[in-house]
Amino acid sequence: MRASVLSAATVAALVGYAASVAILLAAATALGATPEQTASWLLAISLGKALGSALLSWTSKVPVVLAWSTPGAALIAATDGISFAEGVGAFVVTGLLIAATGALRPLGALVARIPDGIAAGMLAGVLLPFCLQGATAAQALPALVLPMVAVFLIVRLWNPAMATLAAFATGITLGLLTGTDLSGLRLTVPLLEFTTPDFRPGVILGLALPLYLVTMASQNLPGFATLRAAGYEPPVSAALTTTGLISTVTAFFGAHTVSMAAITAAICLGPDVHPDKDRRWIVGLAYAGVWVLLGLLSPTVLQLIAALPAPVVAALVALALLGPLLGALSAAFTHPDQRLAATLTLVTTASGMAAFGIGAAFWGLMVGLAAWGLEHVKPRKA
Repeated sequence: MRASVLSAATVAALVGYAASVAILLAAATALGATPEQTASWLLAISLGKALGSALLSWTSKVPVVLAWSTPGAALIAATDGISFAEGVGAFVVTGLLIAATGALRPLGALVARIPDGIAAGMLAGVLLPFCLQGATAAQALPALVLPMVAVFLIVRLWNPAMATLAAFATGITLGLLTGTDLSGLRLTVPLLEFTTPDFRPGVILGLALPLYLVTMASQNLPGFATLRAAGYEPPVSAALTTTGLISTVTAFFGAHTVSMAAITAAICLGPDVHPDKDRRWIVGLAYAGVWVLLGLLSPTVLQLIAALPAPVVAALVALALLGPLLGALSAAFTHPDQRLAATLTLVTTASGMAAFGIGAAFWGLMVGLAAWGLEHVKPRKA
């Protein structure tokens, strides 16, 4: 275990953690989770990522690095009127769908038939409202938020992966300097708290299905592409089955989906991590160890975020989601014949509308597919 392996694993884990832990907290708040349930969520998903990364890296001898679905957490945070037990039910179904995709090729083929632009438009519609809140946060507390933005933009010029972590550190530092009270922070041992899921059909359609599609489109597929770009053949079927089963189990303790990593994975795949490409898989073991430690610190981290001013947290979420939003918007409008359908998907999803107890992401997908289908119906010749 070289020092470079430990360094890469630690940086990758910290970047992934800092970039999206505030989004996970927003998701838990949207579902009405208690502090204990939120800490259980964070602990369970951290342990799930650790187990999956170590297991897949060991068995495939490929440096597999897992993440939680950040866009998925944003989707959950955008929901309204869903109880925590109903959210857990949706997480269980999402995990089973991902596992089934790895085990059943026809299901994967069916998902692949959804036009890329429409899937990306749904993702962009989920992310856009959170990014817009960043401007509102800057207006509400410019003395703290604007320096965060400046640090983010400057660090991004040299190291995009570290930009959100640097902005997070800036927000914490400025918060302390301006009077944020952290005297209540305590080191507390987190506990896994079991939740009995509630499977409501409207939530399955409005949350579980979009969460599955978002995880596949924005996390798993880019994660596999990142491994291929580094010269590895990703264990696609094993990864989907493993992450799906892990997500199903951890869902009972409040956690949403575990998935392939893309940006943080890139940190662990270069020759500077290990000169021997065939030995580079051990970074997955080191990465797993770091995530176990981060999971054990989950109550303290959640206390820290809760103590920060609300505009600082909103700005952090907005900055963390800018990259995924950029990617989603680019993909949504790549194909000229899908642009109208993608636009309709985006605006319907971003509107936050709900009907029959089903959330906006599902209706955005339905509107986009209907518009795309109508555009491709050609009248028959007499």
